[in-house]
Amino acid sequence: MTDADGRVRLGGRILPLARLREHAGEYATVFSRAKAEVGHAECLCRNPALRLVIRCSRAGRYHLAGWPGDGERHEAACPFHKLAPGLSGREGYSAEAIREGDNGVSIRLDAVLARSLTEPPVAKASSEQQEGRARRTVGLLGLLHWLWEESQLTAWHPRWRRRNWWICHARLHEQIEGCSINQDPASTALHIVPPFHPDSAERTTAAFEGFKARLGRHGLKEHRGLVLGEIKTVTPTQYGVRVALAHQRTPLYASTALHQRVVRSYRSAFAEAASEQDARRVGLFLVELSPKGHLSIVDMAAMLVNRLYIPADSSHEVAMGNALAAVGRAFVKPVRYDGTDAVFPDFVLTDVAPHAYVEVYGIRGRESYEQRKSVKQAYYQRRGAQLIEWDVAEPMPDLSLPGVGRPRRHAEGVGLGGRPTPG
Repeated sequence: MTDADGRVRLGGRILPLARLREHAGEYATVFSRAKAEVGHAECLCRNPALRLVIRCSRAGRYHLAGWPGDGERHEAACPFHKLAPGLSGREGYSAEAIREGDNGVSIRLDAVLARSLTEPPVAKASSEQQEGRARRTVGLLGLLHWLWEESQLTAWHPRWRRRNWWICHARLHEQIEGCSINQDPASTALHIVPPFHPDSAERTTAAFEGFKARLGRHGLKEHRGLVLGEIKTVTPTQYGVRVALAHQRTPLYASTALHQRVVRSYRSAFAEAASEQDARRVGLFLVELSPKGHLSIVDMAAMLVNRLYIPADSSHEVAMGNALAAVGRAFVKPVRYDGTDAVFPDFVLTDVAPHAYVEVYGIRGRESYEQRKSVKQAYYQRRGAQLIEWDVAEPMPDLSLPGVGRPRRHAEGVGLGGRPTPG
């Protein structure tokens, strides 16, 4: 299932992308012939058509990916559209951390998924950037942001009309096809909670039990796993907290110390104000099997999202994301991955050329925040970037597309030159 209607040319045939994604197995011969004879597929969102990479997973399942460097050239509503590289935290990694090839993507996660029981524990690799060098491993938040960005869940276009967990799951599940995490197939290392439906409940339960069966001690190794889902509730227990995920009966458990650390690290995701804006929380959990058979959280990353599952860094950004969608704007939310110091626009409007930008100012009186705000404003001003600004103490500005509603407030100038990485 997909929330965009695209068409691709594959081996001389023009086919709906949605059908290729949902029924890839039926077109295995077409994929194979196109890969051998042409070497690539083509996206028809533009004329002339743009090349697409044909990948084949270890299991023999084919899927399509954007051609390196072509993301900006795709139409804004196209599933293969991407922002400029300078607008993504992915730029902070080396080729060792995220490696792309004909057979898929290899992720080097900084968490240990399989530990030898006969050797001393290996110190956790640091994903922190040192002395200007790119990070060699990906943290849990980085992996969560990569999955969201590559699945185009950081983007919205009014043509898509709706997005629910069913669509999110379908896009995420497709993304992990042909992907490996620490050399393990992502499809086995990572359990993405599927949307509940009575007709598939038995199959879903069997898949989850299969995931649990791979955890724990097997031979001379102890295995951990990853769970990705929407956080429904977090309730206290005698020993810590119980995390209930939407669409899943089996809860996860965390110690009080871990939960307190996570709340400090992801304040916006657990803030009371977020619930007032119809916000949601998505979590990526590193889990292990407890002696009693429960899933214990070893570590986790949490992400605040709006009602369309678009990431946000605050409850104010949730409100802005909802408002942009309500007036029919097409936009993308840049994500930082593990780069906590990275500075990007809060939103990029992709329905105008050149792209315009949105900044949400939610903090007053903090010197460091005001300095960064001034630097960003000066950056946009120098480059003549179209800019919408919202000081949350004031009413929401006009967000409508130029020519549709009132003129937007913007910086003086005619266009943006270069890749915007303010600050």
